[in-house]
Amino acid sequence: MSTTTTLAAGAVDLAANEASQHRPLIITLFGLFVVATLFITVWAGRQTKNASDFYAGGRQFTGFQNGLAVSGDYMSAASFLGIAGAIALFGYDGFLYSIGFLVAWLVALLLVAEPLRNSGRYTMGDVLAYRMRQRPVRTAAGTSTIVVSIFYLLAQMAGAGVLVSLLLGITSDSGKILIVALVGILMIVYVTIGGMKGTTWVQMVKAVLLIFGTLLITFLVLLKFNFNISDLLGTAAENSGHGAAFLEPGLKYGLTPTSKLDFLSLGIALVLGTAGLPHILIRFYTVPTAKAARKSVNWAIGIIGAFYLMTIALGFGAAALISPEEITSSNKAGNTAAPLLALHIGGVDSTWGAILLATISAVAFATILAVVAGLTLASSSSFAHDIYANVIRKGQATDKEEVRAARWATVAIGIVSIALGALARDLNVAGLVALAFAVAASANLPTILYSLFWKRFTTQGALWSIYGGLASSVLLVLFSPVVSGKETSMFPGVDFAWFPLENPGLISIPLGFLLGWLGTVLSKETPDKEKYAELEVRSLTGTGAH
Repeated sequence: MSTTTTLAAGAVDLAANEASQHRPLIITLFGLFVVATLFITVWAGRQTKNASDFYAGGRQFTGFQNGLAVSGDYMSAASFLGIAGAIALFGYDGFLYSIGFLVAWLVALLLVAEPLRNSGRYTMGDVLAYRMRQRPVRTAAGTSTIVVSIFYLLAQMAGAGVLVSLLLGITSDSGKILIVALVGILMIVYVTIGGMKGTTWVQMVKAVLLIFGTLLITFLVLLKFNFNISDLLGTAAENSGHGAAFLEPGLKYGLTPTSKLDFLSLGIALVLGTAGLPHILIRFYTVPTAKAARKSVNWAIGIIGAFYLMTIALGFGAAALISPEEITSSNKAGNTAAPLLALHIGGVDSTWGAILLATISAVAFATILAVVAGLTLASSSSFAHDIYANVIRKGQATDKEEVRAARWATVAIGIVSIALGALARDLNVAGLVALAFAVAASANLPTILYSLFWKRFTTQGALWSIYGGLASSVLLVLFSPVVSGKETSMFPGVDFAWFPLENPGLISIPLGFLLGWLGTVLSKETPDKEKYAELEVRSLTGTGAH
């Protein structure tokens, strides 16, 4: 082992020792948050009387409240842990995640938020079923929602395992898997008891905590460099071992033609994926009017934009103050960069450092719990409302039966997420979320846009678009370096990766749009022009919206 590696390992051990010495403080902070959010969940659960309350919070939230909740839903473990790690290890190329996640909101604002709120009731399937054959499109929409949500859940589970392992000094694989399981159990409790009301309030609390926690670390990092950003970036470049190349494009994406294509694929997925994410789409149904939906997106853009600007301080601060060897020794994908930065900025051997580490880690844990609750709610709602109530029960299910089905679906989805999250515990969480964006942009976005804006669009077009985009994106991921063939893959010991790109968006997103068009053109079905006219009026004006 080299001297550098030995020093890095020693630093990580020191971080673990600090966590060990102040474990009562850490456990107290974690416990306080879990108890507080469980209290909110139980309180909200008592107010959940019917399906509208469970799925859409009774549509009682204001534009600002929903904007705060959307921010809490969107700023996930990928944003806080994954992006900070990506910037700390790859500099400029890591910051591209921040840019992509933020720009994506323009697509959601301009094309999706208001029409979707006006056209649907609880899920994406409502919009598609309005003018198409109910059973096949609802089955497709439900399937797509569950797959995208599970991809996204992988990232949150992986982040939880890494974070709590660092704090509690757990190094064994079995210990990390146990942590993932505990997060999954908490997630199931939040959704089954609180529904959308409980989840929304937890997301609002989490958004406030995350913004204040990030502001604190940003202030302390800038204070360390006398608020001279040039000094911060220069020190980060020098400490990274890459010199000036750390601040220029190409360190991760640009070394080879394949990596340049990978960057293009990533960018397309990030920008287009948000408007197809199920857990974001259902948030538009929690407000009473389309105007409130539009206002909530405006608030979300402001809050999220401020946060992503601060990831510059998180990522480059970690690069400047912590060696890359220490970061990767703690977690190969860099997911612990932000908590380690909190420890270093406060002093590795000080109580203040331990307090900062515990606080930031509790905020990160809050982030994970809030997002997994939103994702699980989106997928269980789609199963209960689209597949159970409208396909299996053919519209004859009562509100009570529908909500019961959603709760059982929550348990099943939680179990699947725990199993897959255990496998993904060593992957970069920002990269995992990018895959969810690619699947959402391939399967959901083409179908939503065609349904809202193309008069000729048919049921066959919708099915080809959803299943084609879903199958192609998932298949390409399975045979990509994300799953096998690399040291950082999900299965590093084997190699069956024939698709060279880590993100499938460059192929699967255009394919989703193409299949939607082709399925419609080749369809013998005659589109219902009257239904489309009704949908168009409703989506643009809100007339007749629920």
